[in-house]
Amino acid sequence: MRFLRDRFVALLLAALIAAVAAPAAQAASLAEALTKFTTDEFSDTAEAIADVAGSGDARATTIIEALQDGRLLYNGEQKTVFYKDKSGKLIDAATGQAVAGDPPANLAAVRINNRIRRSIDAALGELTLRAPDPAKRFDAAQAVFKSRDANALESLDAAIAKETDLRVKKAFAEARAAIVLYQAETSEADKLDAVAVVRARGDQDALQLLGGLPNETPASVRTAARDAVAAMQSQQAMWSTVQNVWYGLSLGSVLLLAAIGLAITFGVMGVINMAHGEMVMLGAYVTFAVQELIRTNNPGLFDYSLFIAVPLAFVVTGLVGILIEQGIIRFLYGRPLETLLATWGLSLVLQQAVRTAFGPTNKEVGAPSWMSGAFNIGQINVTYGRLWIIVFTLAVFAALLALLRFTRLGLEMRAVTQNRSMAASMGIRTARVDALTFGLGSGIAGIAGVALSQIDNVSPNLGQSYIIDSFLVVVFGGVGNLWGTLVGAFTLGIANKFLEPFAGAVLGKIAILVLIILFIQKRPRGLFALKGRAVEA
Repeated sequence: MRFLRDRFVALLLAALIAAVAAPAAQAASLAEALTKFTTDEFSDTAEAIADVAGSGDARATTIIEALQDGRLLYNGEQKTVFYKDKSGKLIDAATGQAVAGDPPANLAAVRINNRIRRSIDAALGELTLRAPDPAKRFDAAQAVFKSRDANALESLDAAIAKETDLRVKKAFAEARAAIVLYQAETSEADKLDAVAVVRARGDQDALQLLGGLPNETPASVRTAARDAVAAMQSQQAMWSTVQNVWYGLSLGSVLLLAAIGLAITFGVMGVINMAHGEMVMLGAYVTFAVQELIRTNNPGLFDYSLFIAVPLAFVVTGLVGILIEQGIIRFLYGRPLETLLATWGLSLVLQQAVRTAFGPTNKEVGAPSWMSGAFNIGQINVTYGRLWIIVFTLAVFAALLALLRFTRLGLEMRAVTQNRSMAASMGIRTARVDALTFGLGSGIAGIAGVALSQIDNVSPNLGQSYIIDSFLVVVFGGVGNLWGTLVGAFTLGIANKFLEPFAGAVLGKIAILVLIILFIQKRPRGLFALKGRAVEA
């Protein structure tokens, strides 16, 4: 019994000694590693990074991050190392204590080059492989995958065994495969397994990794890598096509939102409204004004700013549209050229008015938290902002269809669109319909400005970027036909994105214009011409 008691006491003492000695050993290891930073030699700096990362000290990540940001300083004479924290305070790297009084003289920043940057990435990756946050572990795995640091292999094996998050575990396996492929002493079977893992990843980084294997790689592994590269290139071509379709849908939703109001006014009234783009611009500035008021008075409402801006922009621009119709347009019916010139002049007046009120520079319009960020589907990156704009556009389109189909105003608008004289003879007040139609089209342009403020610069020239494309969409789809506008917007958006990689942005637009001109020669009324419309002189 006494023997067991003595044995227990001895084990307890050994544990206490180890607990006391471990921090001291870590401190000594860290201090010895830090002195290598003071030689101002890249080879010593690389060794110091590895030693600091392997010291097990809690300050290791902070010190290496300071080196990465240019905040790690040294005194070559005294062999001391310091770093500045994020607030600019000077900290002794060896003790972790803030430097009191004046900073030491002759401090210089530790120099880094591309090789050192790779060492830093690898060290930070290895240090964060065991971070409690899964997102940080995932980022660490990506860093190790790119650096292929063999020193991280043991840590990766341990991390893979303990990892429970499937996404992070897959990233760990990919990082391990990247290291294995570039390790000469690894068996051929392990390298073949690694090729399969990297091939499953399938992105550009994986393609570069398999395409740059060292010459001493076994022939069977190189053959498997070539097959994997060919398969990935084919897969990437497919994903590139899908990505272009997504970008085209995104652009098409913007074109639809900008053109849908124009389709109504152009179809019902036959007015070429060159000030339509300025209605879009006014809607964007309403959004800016709403956000400025919220920032000043109640920042907690910022996430709801767009919900406030949408109805307000519709009302403001709708009223402006009615004023324009009553004050200018109604005196110019039947004279399309004069209408075009008048609205073009009005667009210049509105632009200058906004410059006078808000200044000529771009205005900052923020994105609410629910519109920030992105997610991946396969190899497609989908931003929440663009996704919500597509959803919003389709909702506006559906609401407009419902208005035209189920309300008295919609019935009257359809009647005037098909035959103005017959509608007037049936008691429809066409002048009232014209005013409300112009207000509705302007209001929709205003809420288009709310959406565009999230993806474009809010400036007095915002509307000019979309007016020509809007007319192209309306003419191509069929004047006055909303379904034609929908199909035309998405068709032109997708076609634009497929032409841009080959012809460039400018030549791509020119090619689209030429194609539309040729199309209109064959179908003057566009894709979906309204049936039964009277042709008025």
